[in-house]
Amino acid sequence: MALPRIALTVGDPSGIGPEIVVKAAADPRVLEVCEPVIYGPTDPAELEGFPAGVVNAAAGRSAYDSVVGATTDALAGRVAAIVTAPINKAAFAAAGLEWRGHTDLLGHLCEAPEVAMMFWSERLRVVLATVHIPLAEVPRAITTDGLVNLLSLTARSLPRFGFPHPRLAVAGLNPHAGEGGVLGVEDDRVLAPAVAAARARGIDVRGPFPADTVFVRASKGEFDCVLACYHDQGLIPVKLLAFGHAVNVTIGLPIIRTSVDHGTAFDIAGKGVADPGSMIEAVKLAARLAGHRLNAD
Repeated sequence: MALPRIALTVGDPSGIGPEIVVKAAADPRVLEVCEPVIYGPTDPAELEGFPAGVVNAAAGRSAYDSVVGATTDALAGRVAAIVTAPINKAAFAAAGLEWRGHTDLLGHLCEAPEVAMMFWSERLRVVLATVHIPLAEVPRAITTDGLVNLLSLTARSLPRFGFPHPRLAVAGLNPHAGEGGVLGVEDDRVLAPAVAAARARGIDVRGPFPADTVFVRASKGEFDCVLACYHDQGLIPVKLLAFGHAVNVTIGLPIIRTSVDHGTAFDIAGKGVADPGSMIEAVKLAARLAGHRLNAD
């Protein structure tokens, strides 16, 4: 069987994206599992218009155009998956783009009503209930119905990753998961009812558990995935355990999309020292998922 064609988008061309994409596309571990197709500028002459390490509107627009092109081809079946290098949210804003990141942009492009960000590593998988919003807005953004839908989406998605009967846990929002309401009421009034409703649907989920221990329990194999209430709550343990090897996955899309576990790294952009490890891992996972889809077809 021919290797799947996988799109690699360079992300913000003022960051390390072009460098790690070129390095990954030439890596034997990538060439062993797929045919990489690069979207976006990588040639030195092309990159002259994007000063390294500088936020600018042209770079934001270029990153957007790369994602649109790769997504269009994925939806048309011309590539089997897309793997994205990091974008810069300030550059997106400078370009007048309304999306805060890949997840909401891809949901829009694919007309997917329900998408979520999952970080995958061998030791720990985490799905985020909220993503790029201020911490002060998190309690208002989390609802019982929304959590039930997210737990359902997660349970449906995990079998593709090798967990046919996923065991889920919910991390508490407040310290000690609210301590019976003493340290916050959201865990009892919002999270616990969501867990009960999801269990009534046949989903194997427990919690909410104190966040300072649930990720340890999951990393030791007690749970297959943890639902985190907000961005840093979920990403700190993943990056502590697997930085450079974790993969960002968008679940709920009609296409396969994976990405790196880091940002644009403007501080080292253009210096030739960027590590492509996470990009390589993202491509390998995308190829694996694409193979599962082809086998299912």
